[in-house]
Amino acid sequence: MNNERKISSAVINRLPRYYRYLGDLLESDITRISSKELSEKMNITASQIRQDLNNFGGFGQQGYGYNVEYLYNEIKKILGLDRVYNLIVVGGGNIGQALVNYTNFEKRGFVITAVFDVNPRLIGMTIRGVEVYDVDKMKEFVENNKVDVAILTLPRSQASKVANDLAAWGVKGMWNFSHVDLDMPDDVIVENVHLTDSLMTLLYKINEFEMDDGVGDN
Repeated sequence: MNNERKISSAVINRLPRYYRYLGDLLESDITRISSKELSEKMNITASQIRQDLNNFGGFGQQGYGYNVEYLYNEIKKILGLDRVYNLIVVGGGNIGQALVNYTNFEKRGFVITAVFDVNPRLIGMTIRGVEVYDVDKMKEFVENNKVDVAILTLPRSQASKVANDLAAWGVKGMWNFSHVDLDMPDDVIVENVHLTDSLMTLLYKINEFEMDDGVGDN
């Protein structure tokens, strides 16, 4: 990977898509693919694919295209998926439980090791083998166990304090489902997931399409 210049966020955001599509190709026993063929599957221009991959060394051969397994494994390394990551969930409600029950995390090397909550009805139960602890035990757990990422699925009123506590205890990654954008130190990486924003974007596109369709009928 070329570390001399910053890779754009747009390129980084496309890498998981490449990884997913290449995985599908491997499952279909496809051993090589051209940028043109990959572009048709992914709805990205072949030129864009070549530009994206050139940020990391290219990986293609003229007249051959891309070796699917090799490119899949190289993107896996770029994304850091060649190692195991330990995650905790803070907030054992519906979203938190759904994430713990999502078995594809383990397939990607993401292992949820604990859930924390304040609800006495949840504390002590297990979700797919993962125990729910009292949030008061979180500091001790983080200090005694390697935690790469904290998944925050708690009310917005609590999210900032919890996130700052986790950062102070050494957690460097936050996957934030709470309805608030977190302001964290530069050495803490936050990925905010706003589910309602995504739904509103979908609804806008539906309404825009219906309006365009209505104009076309007149």
